[in-house]
Parts: sequence; C-alpha cells; structure tokens
Amino acid sequence: MGGCLSKPKAVEVKVELSLLEKEKEPDLMFPNGKASPFSECRPNGSLGHCSDDDTVTLQSQRKHRDFIEASVCHVRDLENGQMREVDLGTGRALLIKEHGEFLAMGHKCPHYGAPLVKGVLSKGRVRCPWHGACFNITTGDIEDYPGLDSLPTFQVRVEKEKVIIRANKQALQTQRRTKAMSKCSAVINSCNGFSHVLIIGSGPAGLVCAETLRQEGFTDRIVMCTMDKHPPYDRPKLSKSLESTAEQLQMRSAEFFQMHDIEVQLEKEVVSVDVRSKTVLFRDGFKMEYRKLLIATGSRPKPLSYKGQDVGNVFYLRTPEEANSIAALASNKNAVIVGTSFIGMEVAAALTDKAHSVSVIGIEAVPFRKALGEKVGKVLMKLFELNRVKFYMLNEVWEMRGQNGQLKEVVLKSGKVLRADVCVIGIGSGPATAFLKQSGIHMDSKGFIPVNKTMQTNMDGVFAGGDVVTFPLALRSNKKVNIPHWQMAHVHGRVAALSMMGKATDIKAVPYFWTAMFGKSIRYAGYGDGFDDVVIQGDLEELKFVAFYTKSEEVVSVASMNYDPIVSRVAEVFGSGKTIRKRDVETGDMSWLIEKGSQ
Repeated sequence: MGGCLSKPKAVEVKVELSLLEKEKEPDLMFPNGKASPFSECRPNGSLGHCSDDDTVTLQSQRKHRDFIEASVCHVRDLENGQMREVDLGTGRALLIKEHGEFLAMGHKCPHYGAPLVKGVLSKGRVRCPWHGACFNITTGDIEDYPGLDSLPTFQVRVEKEKVIIRANKQALQTQRRTKAMSKCSAVINSCNGFSHVLIIGSGPAGLVCAETLRQEGFTDRIVMCTMDKHPPYDRPKLSKSLESTAEQLQMRSAEFFQMHDIEVQLEKEVVSVDVRSKTVLFRDGFKMEYRKLLIATGSRPKPLSYKGQDVGNVFYLRTPEEANSIAALASNKNAVIVGTSFIGMEVAAALTDKAHSVSVIGIEAVPFRKALGEKVGKVLMKLFELNRVKFYMLNEVWEMRGQNGQLKEVVLKSGKVLRADVCVIGIGSGPATAFLKQSGIHMDSKGFIPVNKTMQTNMDGVFAGGDVVTFPLALRSNKKVNIPHWQMAHVHGRVAALSMMGKATDIKAVPYFWTAMFGKSIRYAGYGDGFDDVVIQGDLEELKFVAFYTKSEEVVSVASMNYDPIVSRVAEVFGSGKTIRKRDVETGDMSWLIEKGSQ
C-alpha cells in the first residue's frame, strides 16, 4: 500500500576486504544508523591503537568475512514512513526510513516467515501482516506476539547519497535473534522439592514467562511442569497440519532449555495447590514448594454426551499423536466432524484431500456464526461444500455405532445415519482448573481465574495466564474477559514474568487471531463478543473482503480474507486508543487507514 515511487537502483554488492572496524558480537552491535566509535579509521583500515601482531590481524580478517556490505538504494528512493525489502547478495533485509533516518532489520517475521514489508509501520515498530506480531525498528525486539524470537538489526550509513547496509551473513540467513538470557546461579538438584518460580503448564503463557524471566536477569530456579509428554509445541498447527510430529511442532529444542536453565518436567499432573504453605502436590505424590507460581494449564475439551462412549476411533484433538492417528484413519475412509468451531472446521478442511468423505455436524444453521457472523459464515460454508464437505446442520449426535470396537456409523438425533471410520469432536472447551477447587484461589462460576492487569490472582505470589483467566482488556475499558487466543497467552506470560520481578506492566496488546483452510487465511483483531451488526467491504463471493463488527455504532473487531494488511492496520488503530465509528467504515472509503506503506 502506498504510492508508486522510483524503482530502486540495481543493487551494488560491495564486500569489504579491508578491516574497517573491530566487530562486536551481533547482540552488542550499535543501534541502527548510529556511527561506531571505530568509524574514524585510517585509510588503510588500521586503527591507531591496534597491534601489528599477525594473530590479531588474521582473527580480525576472519571475523570480517562474516559480514557483507552492500549499497541498496539512493537516499531519495524512500520517503519517511516507507519500507523496502532489499537484497544484499547473500540475503535480504528490511530497509526502513523513519524521521529522516534509515534503519535495517530482518525482513521475515520469525513466527511463520511472513514478509514484513507487507506489514504495517507505525510508531517505531513493524506489525506482521499475517498474525500481528510487532517488532521495534531500532532494536529488532519483539514487542507483541505471537512468536518467541526477535529480529536481527543491521548497521546503516549513507555515503554519496547511497544507502549502505552492513550485515552479519548468518543473521541474514536465520532472520531471527534470541534475546540474551541469564543463567541460574542456584545449585540445581532435580530431586529438590523447591523452585523459586514454578510454572504449571507448557503452553505459550508458561514458556514466555520462563523466557522473559531469564531475559530480565532472573538467576534463580525455574521449573515448568506439564501433563504433556512433549516439551512446548505449536498447538494451533495440530488442526491445520494433522501429520506433523511433535518434533516438527516444537517451539524450543531440548538444548535450548538446558542452555538457559529452564527445567521442563513432562507428564507431571498437579492435583492440588496449597497457597498457605506455597506447595503443589503432584499425582505421583511428589511435592514442590514455590516462591512464585504461574497457573497456565490451558483448556480442556467439552465432552459430548452420546450413546456408545466405548467405541474407538473417536477423538478430542489434543496431542500430536491424536492428530497423526486422525490423519491415518481418515485416509481414503469416512471422517465425521462434530462441531463447527474453528478447530473442528480446520480439521475438516485438512481432511478433504485425504478422506473419502468428510461430514460436519453442527447445532446451528451456519458455521462460524457466533464468531464471524452469518454472512461470512455462509460464504465459508459454501467454500467447504465446494471442497466436498457435507454439512448436517441443526443436528446433534445420538449414537456412535461400532464394529469390533471400532467406529462404523454415527447416528444423528434426526435419525440420519452417517458412515464413519473416524470422528473428531470439537464442541468447545473450558478452563483446566478443577485441581484448584480447594486452593483458595478465586474462580468464577465457569472455572475461570480472575486476574488483575498484572496477571495476579487474589493470592499473593500466585499468577495465572492464558485460556484459564479472565483479565481486564484495555480495549474494552478494562472489562474482564476470557480470550483463549494463542497470541494473548504469549502476552500474559510476559506480563506475569515482569510482575514477578517487580517490573509491573499493563496488558496493552490488541487481541489477534487467525484461522486457515484450503490455502486461505482469515485474520481477526479486536474483541467482538456481543456484536450487533457486521459491515462488509469488498466481495464476499470472491473471498476478498473485510468485515467490521460493530456494537452500538462502534467498531469492536475486524476480520478479513485476502485483504492484507488491513487487519494489522486496524489493530494499530485499536492499540492507539482511537475509536472507529460504524459510519467510518460504511462508506467503503478506507483511506483513513492507509499510510505511506511499502514499495
């Protein structure tokens, strides 16, 4: 988005062969565009105080070969507020001009590799066009989620009206940077029943909490326990990529946890918490004391009541092994999906190129109606039908019938009988907090844990985050809400960690969600619960649209398909605290959203 400007001149790749400056490690490099104290080198490249020792010279030259330098454009090729993806010969970088200064950083979002040049530049950061992660353009640090890593930054200078970038070759290839972390200074004994910080749950809230503590200089013991048999993995991919293994989905390697002294204890179920003695009891009888506790146990699938509960090949998708089994059992067979939630519909879409037939059973007339509205739901239903998915709406399951213990038929309450070799149930979820009932930690009638803006519960030293909480959402005047989004759980983890360290900060993130089906993605930002109208711009039938969800004449959320980066743009408006009125979006003129963009 943005005007047509002059095309960048041909890239001139100039790899320096002389030693211009003694390089520092990538994490210690000077900020973008700032001159190095070594910049006043003599013409031959030697520094006035350098030794002529041959070993030092060879080491410096070897270090120097790790870097590439290239002239990437003319100073007038970019205006303020514009971005361009540039080629340095051995990799690409994102060049930004802001307030008359040129800056350069990695060009791909570390989360899923989205091209940031197609994102949104606003207030000193770039927001990813796909899933809304934000990166500081000066430091490269991640400032909003999803994702764990930050971006590398590169030195920029202007010579003879040419913009020159100097970059570490490895950073150009990896396009990511893990923030520096402290080590644990305490003597660790895995049999020791005490941890300064105990994290229950290994989802994004727990993982980001642990990493943030280390990034902020925390040097005491951190233990993260989970019922899962695998270390933290990318759970949203389970329903979109059924054949992916736990290793392919892992968010961090075992070596990473070992290197940064984050203990991950697998297949450890907590059965109770005693806040008075600050002790957690596990199913195996082991007890662990804590000084600070984070509860981030996520959600549990809602069970479906039907006749034939003992029939096999019926799944509530929770683990990589279950996803793999679903894919294998559905191959050239008949698959039935119960529920029209995002997870159920993503599984249905993923199975269409594997299964002989895919049937979806829903209690409403249109899928996605509650979240996306009837109009959007109908066009998405049509998309599924074009891909051979058969819907049985306004219906419920009565019975699962098996043969030799394995599923063969699903009987609906209407009397309809569906052939089925595998069934996936996705009718919603609830917070996994039953183990807290006698703890004294306050929960509401649905089992959610209310927290304040620093993720603290009603008990001192006990924090909670992710799917299990209701928290004050700034976007809705600090109304306490539950938002079971992957991105929001990341935010909760960081806020909780900072609170534990006495560096309390508010939850300022705008909720951001996405779903994918048949190679198409829907982006969603805001909090649309209880919307009373939907304003559609674009073409629904062509699946190129943006939907604005309104409540009492105010836009409360937005969704789009094939309309990037508009959801990220609206997220920036929401984040600024500005109100978007219904009348602003009804005209179809969205120039108020458009700024100078990328080239």
